[in-house]
Amino acid sequence: MSTSTQIHQQTDPTNNQLGQSLACSPMTDLLQQDVEDGLSEKKSIEEVLAGAELAPAQSLWTTEASGSVQLRMDELCPEQPITVHQMFTNSVQKYGKLTALASKKGNKWEKVTFSEYYHLSRMAAKGFLKLGLERFHSVAILGFNSAEWFIAAVGAVFAGGIMAGIYTTNSPDACLYVANDSRANVIVVENQKQLDKILEVKDKLPHLKAIVQYSGSLKEKLPNLYSWEEFMGLGLEVSDQELDEVICSQKANQCCVLIYTSGTTGSPKGVMLSHDNITWTAHHASRAGDMQPAEISQESLVSYLPLSHIAAQIYDLWTGIQWGEQVSFAQPDALKGSLVDTLREATPTAHMGVPRVWEKIMEKIKEGISQCGYMKRKLVTWAMSVSLEANQRLTNHQIRDEKSFLFTLADSLVLQKLRAELGFSNCVKFFSGAAPIGSETLQFFLGLNIRLYEAYGMSESSGPHFMSGPKAYQFSSCGKVVPGCQYKLVNVDGDGIGEVCFWGRNVFMGFLNMEDKTKEALDEDGWLRSGDLGRVDEDGFLYITGRIKELIITAGGENIPPLPIEDAVKQELPIISNAMLIGDKRKFLSILLTLKCTINPETTEPTDILSLEAVEFCQRLGSQSTKVSDIIGGKDKLVYQSIEEGIARVNSKATSNAQRIQKWIILGKDFSIVGGELGPTMKLRRPAVLQIYLSEIESFYRE
Repeated sequence: MSTSTQIHQQTDPTNNQLGQSLACSPMTDLLQQDVEDGLSEKKSIEEVLAGAELAPAQSLWTTEASGSVQLRMDELCPEQPITVHQMFTNSVQKYGKLTALASKKGNKWEKVTFSEYYHLSRMAAKGFLKLGLERFHSVAILGFNSAEWFIAAVGAVFAGGIMAGIYTTNSPDACLYVANDSRANVIVVENQKQLDKILEVKDKLPHLKAIVQYSGSLKEKLPNLYSWEEFMGLGLEVSDQELDEVICSQKANQCCVLIYTSGTTGSPKGVMLSHDNITWTAHHASRAGDMQPAEISQESLVSYLPLSHIAAQIYDLWTGIQWGEQVSFAQPDALKGSLVDTLREATPTAHMGVPRVWEKIMEKIKEGISQCGYMKRKLVTWAMSVSLEANQRLTNHQIRDEKSFLFTLADSLVLQKLRAELGFSNCVKFFSGAAPIGSETLQFFLGLNIRLYEAYGMSESSGPHFMSGPKAYQFSSCGKVVPGCQYKLVNVDGDGIGEVCFWGRNVFMGFLNMEDKTKEALDEDGWLRSGDLGRVDEDGFLYITGRIKELIITAGGENIPPLPIEDAVKQELPIISNAMLIGDKRKFLSILLTLKCTINPETTEPTDILSLEAVEFCQRLGSQSTKVSDIIGGKDKLVYQSIEEGIARVNSKATSNAQRIQKWIILGKDFSIVGGELGPTMKLRRPAVLQIYLSEIESFYRE
């Protein structure tokens, strides 16, 4: 393997935008005339740093909550470093009267303007100070997306604490780990279900001073337990001056957010993000995706993905403040089926989903189409094929004004109505992130005249480092590096594939209390190692080919990325829901398969009943199966034969014998978050699957 390295960067046409507030007088006008004058001038990095109030720092990284870091500022990203509070006050001046947050209570949407949002965040900050929140200790938030979640998050930062989200699917022990590691003084919970988890472990949390519940009434009055109303009332006892002193002490190169990784390969790691990480990324990554400032056109989006994950947090919460976006909150049962109802009411202009969400939408549409009458079904199929062909013809450089008459007819006659049914009548930007998405899903949505713009990054890069968007799109690419950021490929092989490494203002401060892990993540020059393998084409588009840790190295020494083979199997066999390739240190490849089935709407567990698409697959073969249990264990010979033939077709395209699948098994249940095979963003947890299905895997390799 060659050890060549390629370093690349993208300049930002808006680099001269230094018009961020420098002064710390939170209750007064922050945009001073000299800063406005500076918009027209090109300032050197030294001048910008001289004007910025930063905490002293000797290194690019730290593992202490109270630590500070040097910023990766250079001529590509010379913008003035600012705190979260400065970002918010700038936005209040521009967007104060616009709607910021919308929550549906009963049948009525309750709306909060940016001015009200800022005021409520200050009240929450005062409440946290009253409860004894200490500097650089955390406020942990455990609950579904809501206005209260946002206000608590911003309030925690204003009060000098560190905001740490906890996944709602976490067990009591997993909640304990995050709260203890982040030294939580206050834990904000959604409801009784989440409260019970904290009550179970609170005696093991030495720093915990109070718990606040933001939804539903308190079943029992316990010491240091507050309803949301009681908590917000506490703020009346703290003066503006006291809060402003805390706000003025904050520096842009200090920690304000902790993102905990899902911990698939050990204990979760607390990713420390600075004010500058948050404010710089909210500004630049979103513009790379063509999100518009509200003074041009107010963006509207629906918040439903876990806010403890960086993707939703940077997209919904921080970018929302930066550009004056209207965020409408979905219901807690969004992923059980109610999301589409919220989308229809809110009609967002932009929407982000993880691949599994887009796959579920695709499966739902396919079911709907199959239940249509013959003529309508033919019409929809025709329209989608016209749209797919037209979209595939267009390259990145061709915007869709080159529409044929047929395409325009198909879109206006059929596809517009389909998109409106999904709540996408006003939506012009569709994003996918947090995990790789299959080409089948991308093609399906092109058939609806929906381009899914992929974003690529990690918690340690404050979210996206590469972005696709209307002006930077290639099919199955993650887009181009965010302007102001840099990347390099290291250990590049003969095919141009190497490990993707990141540099920029979005690169994290370090892992909390984990010096060894931090040193592993950063190279000697401070570049962030992604652990992902990728190649970049001549136009600067990145294509991720696999993950180094997921790379299968067979007993014969052949390196095999699993994703392309897994995707090929799913494309050949529409009955397959999940496929996971096995073969590391083994003599040959095998694969675990699950079948598409319905989901229990209450528990979100997969059921034994096949999905409509799976039943139709069976019927086309002449099979009468309607349940998973009708098929597994070789019971349905027609389905087994069809799967065998599909895998043979995949094998026929293999580049070597080592890349052929020799054995396979259909598991009795589909993968799920509840089952432990999928993470909170429905990403495949490969190490967990290897443990759960160890006996099935071992059976492949017995002599």
